Amino acid sequence: MILLLTTIALITLIMVNVPIAVAIGLVAMGGFILTSGLAALNDMAIALYTGATKFPLIAIPLFILAGNLMNTSGISVRLINFVSALIGFVRGGLGMVNIGVSMVFAEISGSAVADVAATGTVLIPEMKKRGYSRTLAAALTSSSASLAIIIPPSIPMILYGAIAETSVLKLFVAGVVPGVLGGFLLMVVTYILAIRYDLPRGEEFDLCRVWVAFKEVIWALLMPVIILGGIFSGLVTATEGAGLAVVAALVIGVFIYRDMDVSRLRKAMLEGVSQTGVVMLLVATSAALGLFLTQAQVPQQLAAQITEMTTNPYIVLALLNVLLLVLGMFLHGAAAIILVVPVVLPLVNAVGIDPIHFGIIVTLNLAIGQQTPPVASVLITACSIAKAGIWETSLSTAE
Repeated sequence: MILLLTTIALITLIMVNVPIAVAIGLVAMGGFILTSGLAALNDMAIALYTGATKFPLIAIPLFILAGNLMNTSGISVRLINFVSALIGFVRGGLGMVNIGVSMVFAEISGSAVADVAATGTVLIPEMKKRGYSRTLAAALTSSSASLAIIIPPSIPMILYGAIAETSVLKLFVAGVVPGVLGGFLLMVVTYILAIRYDLPRGEEFDLCRVWVAFKEVIWALLMPVIILGGIFSGLVTATEGAGLAVVAALVIGVFIYRDMDVSRLRKAMLEGVSQTGVVMLLVATSAALGLFLTQAQVPQQLAAQITEMTTNPYIVLALLNVLLLVLGMFLHGAAAIILVVPVVLPLVNAVGIDPIHFGIIVTLNLAIGQQTPPVASVLITACSIAKAGIWETSLSTAE
C-alpha cells in the first residue's frame, strides 16, 4: 500500500509539471512526516547529505566536465573528420560516421546527452544536406548517442554501482561487448536504410585524407586509451579515471589543439555545473525517498510477494524489464536508477540474479527509455538540433 501511494503521489506531482527532483523530495518528506512525525526530518536531512557525497559519485561531474571540454575544444570535430575519412565512403556512410563517432565519444564522456549535443550540431546539418530526412538524421543521432551509457565509462553505471554497492569496474567491463555489438548492429540497420531510401555515398576513400585526419586526431584518440587503460589495468579507480579525462581534455584543448580560450573554458564549466546540479539533486532527494521506503520495509515486502508467486529468475527478469521500460518512458535515467534499484535489489538477490548482470539490463533499458517519448531526453535534444517533431520522428522510425 505504501509503495502504491508513493507512486501515485510521485506521478501526480510530475504530471502537474513539478520538477522530478523536487517531486521526489516532497514525497519523501511527506512520507517521513506521516509515518514518523516531524522528528524524522532529521533523518531525511542526513540522507540528503550522505546520498550525494558517496565517493564514486565524484566521477559524475568530472565526466560531464570532460564531455563539455571536448565539445568546446575542437576534439569532437576532429573525431568526426577522422571517422568520416575511414568509413564515410560506403552507402549511408555519414550515418555510420555518426555511430562510429558516438562509440569513440562514449569512451570519454559517459553521457548520451553530451554525445548528441557534440555530434549532432555538426553531423545533423550535414546529413540533411546529403539527402537524409530530418527525422532519419535525428533518429540515427539519438540512437547512436545512447551508446554512451552502455560503452564504458558510463554515468548510469557509476550511479548503479554506488547504489547497489557493486564494482563499477566490473560494470564497465560487462558493458564493452553489449556496447560494441549495439554499435555494429546500428551500422547494419543504417546500411539497410541507406539502400531502402537510396541514400548517397560519401567522398571516395582517400588514404592521404585518412592520414591527415589521423594526425589531427591522434591526441584525442589517446584519451580513451588513457582513461579505460588506467581503469581496466587497476592503476586508477573510475573516479580517478574521470579526473584523468578532465586533465587530458584540458591539456589537449589548450596546449596541443590551442582551441580552448578563457571564454570557452568558462562556458564548458558553467554547463558542467548546471548539468551536475540537476543530477546530484536527483541523487540526494532519491536517497531520502529510498531511506523512507527502506524504513517502511517496502523493498523486502515486494521481494517476498513476488518470490511467493515465482522464484524463476527469467520470469522475474522479464517482469523487471517491463517495469524499467515503462519507467524509462516517464523518468530520466538517473531518477529511474535511484528510484528502482533500492526497491528491487532485494528481489534480485533473492532469486539469484547477478547484480552486475542486472546492472547491464538496467542500463540497456534506460538507453531505450532515452528514445521513448514523452520524456526521451536524448531524442528531444536530437530533434531540437534537426528541427524535427518528436512524434514525427518516432512514428517515421517505427514504420
